Amino acid sequence: MTSLPRKDVDDPAPEAPDIPLRRVPDFRRFWLSRVVSGLGSAVTTVALPVLAFQETGSPLMVSLVAAAATLPYVVFGLIAGTVADRTDRRRLMILTDWLNAACIASVPAASALGILTGGQVLFVALASAALGLFFDAGVYGFVPDIVGKDKLTEANSAVYGAQTVVRIAGNAVAGGLIVLFRPAGTLALDALSFAVSALLLGAVTHTSARPDEPAVQRPGFKESVREGLRFLHRHPTLRLMTVVGTLQSFSGGAIIGQLVVFADRVLGIHGSDGRIGLLYMAWSAGGIGGSFLLPRLRRRFEAFPLLLGVLPIGALLGLVVVVTSDWRVTLVALAVWGSAYLVVLVNTMTYSQEVTPSELQGRVNTTRRMLSSGLGVPLGALVAGTLTARVGVQAGMSTAVVSIALAALLVWGVQVRNRLRPGEGA
Repeated sequence: MTSLPRKDVDDPAPEAPDIPLRRVPDFRRFWLSRVVSGLGSAVTTVALPVLAFQETGSPLMVSLVAAAATLPYVVFGLIAGTVADRTDRRRLMILTDWLNAACIASVPAASALGILTGGQVLFVALASAALGLFFDAGVYGFVPDIVGKDKLTEANSAVYGAQTVVRIAGNAVAGGLIVLFRPAGTLALDALSFAVSALLLGAVTHTSARPDEPAVQRPGFKESVREGLRFLHRHPTLRLMTVVGTLQSFSGGAIIGQLVVFADRVLGIHGSDGRIGLLYMAWSAGGIGGSFLLPRLRRRFEAFPLLLGVLPIGALLGLVVVVTSDWRVTLVALAVWGSAYLVVLVNTMTYSQEVTPSELQGRVNTTRRMLSSGLGVPLGALVAGTLTARVGVQAGMSTAVVSIALAALLVWGVQVRNRLRPGEGA
């Protein structure tokens, strides 16, 4: 296969010492901050929709609260990336953590005072997600700063794998916590997790030096946004991998959005049958497997050639899920598919961090995330839901397979073109 260079910027970040990341104190603190905050957010993911329905009795309000998780990427994606590239990333992350702690804490406080409304719940859902977006914009450049670009695959896999574990754990215990503390009281735990995350990030002491541009030479805000867009547009491999990541996210929105309906109508898993939880856990557990698998794969394959094998495997696994009516086969296929899914997404993010200059990390990567999380996931859920309503659930679920198959055809088309024209890159 034709390999593409892993790094193609003029001034890559300095390589980190060849020691395990677990022995790098700053990365340990960052990793722990993500674990603690992720656990709190996993609980809130369950508690906030429950609270919205409790306060309003409106299914529409519940849907709006759920949609709030991705809407900020569409509205603030370009802004957040530009802000992150023009400020101290660590300070931005600490500030957004403290603001998120206050934002989430306002819900149990208002509930205790008897003044909580459905409108406040929706506002908090939107504000918390927007603050999380600005935090993520800082992370894209912050991780290369503390580990070096040569350890990005290992670092991103460690963070995503741990967050998947705590998401499963948080979702599992959320029901019990809601019973003990009621939905509003449960959110206090998430507020505390943001505060702990801010303190851990405050203990990070070293990042690689970033050049400070004189204010007179710094481009205006609009021009800063255009710089990030131009870099992404003019980098053919990264542009293609961004399209692939969006198609992959489309498939995730389709499969997760219709999994309950598929389980009911095809697998015979109805109502409160506990096997539905196993299906969701299989998908998440597959993500854990993918986080362990990716560093090993990246030691053998460059980022683009890796997609040539993983995407067709993902499409085949999706096809198995769609055509089977045996829930046990679905369970296994979902788990392996979840591994392939995470490998593609984290591989794409890591490659983007590797080839993007430090001063553009926030803008380039939030643009990618805006397309995948802000566009791909909700569009996949919408298209799959519409097809399910008009044709049937297997047709709706098939959109996930078609999306991944299209991504596979794109990367293989580029590979074939490169073989025929060896002088051209992707």
